[in-house]
Amino acid sequence: MSKLKISVYAITKNEENNVLDWYNSMKEADEIIVLDTGSTDKTLEMLKKCPKIKAYQEKIVPWRFDVARNKSLEYVAEDTDICICTDLDERFERGWRKSLENNWTKDATRAKYLYNWSFDEYGNPGTTFYLNKIHTRHNYKWTHPVHEVLTCLDNENEIFIPNMVLNHYQDFTKPRSSYLPLLELSVKEDPTDDRNMHYLGREYMYYKKWDKAISTLHKHLLLPKATWKDERCASMRYIAYSYFNKKYYEEAIMWYEKAISESPYLREPYFDLGYMYYTIKDYKNSEKYLRQALKIENKTISYINEEKAWNETIYDLLSISCFYNSKFEDSLHFVNQAINKNNKDERLKENKKIIENYIQKNI
Repeated sequence: MSKLKISVYAITKNEENNVLDWYNSMKEADEIIVLDTGSTDKTLEMLKKCPKIKAYQEKIVPWRFDVARNKSLEYVAEDTDICICTDLDERFERGWRKSLENNWTKDATRAKYLYNWSFDEYGNPGTTFYLNKIHTRHNYKWTHPVHEVLTCLDNENEIFIPNMVLNHYQDFTKPRSSYLPLLELSVKEDPTDDRNMHYLGREYMYYKKWDKAISTLHKHLLLPKATWKDERCASMRYIAYSYFNKKYYEEAIMWYEKAISESPYLREPYFDLGYMYYTIKDYKNSEKYLRQALKIENKTISYINEEKAWNETIYDLLSISCFYNSKFEDSLHFVNQAINKNNKDERLKENKKIIENYIQKNI
């Protein structure tokens, strides 16, 4: 195949700290387009200093992510073969272009690749899933005000690009205050869209609007399009979590059990129920469900993953639960597992000493 023309495009606002690292990971592209939507720091100035970047500025009023993405896409050259949409807090691992060119096919219109959305303190991937923001120049547009989706306007053929990895380094200091009203708008525009109904319910949960979260997530579960079991399971877990925070424990347990029944192959619902029992000091049931969670050894590649179910937390909770259940050897085993996952946590090391001393005194 002859050399492909590849363009990266992005939107940004006040991300001066990200510009250089992002550019260095994207400069394997032939063209880099950035639409600045109103930065007040040095973002635009820094972008214009990067050789391959074509930077533009335009305020989007009223603000919508899909409108901004579509505006940035308009600046991409018409003769581009492959477009790649990224954000400035993301970095491609070196050599991504070669992987893309080697695997792109003449009939491909879109491609997915591995996306590491989060990392633990050791730099190991946390939540990992496939992203598919690579597409042909034409017949695509972005839809939805927030959690925007790349929508194909014609026939689509999606392929997978092995060895192409995008890493995300989220700035948690940046506000997400616009998300809730934009999600409410998105659901108002299309109340049949299961994805945004789920996201809206989750957002209400984040804001501790428990009743709105419960009713919205119920709506998600009733939608005909809501068939993906992993996401249905997540909605059930969020309903349970909302009931738990309202101190309606029986309802919470019922919904956690529904979540387990919906997706028994996922670790997260077992973990969540075990965590709830731990929180209310029912250590017998806490141990029971956390042990069941550990039986699930394979982590799915999905945004549904919860890091707490896969890092040291589950072993920490099991160690404490076993201790209160007078299973001291098991308690020691699990605290060692927790320390293996995170050997910087001094509390875990102190717990280990307490358990060892208790075992020694009761030999």
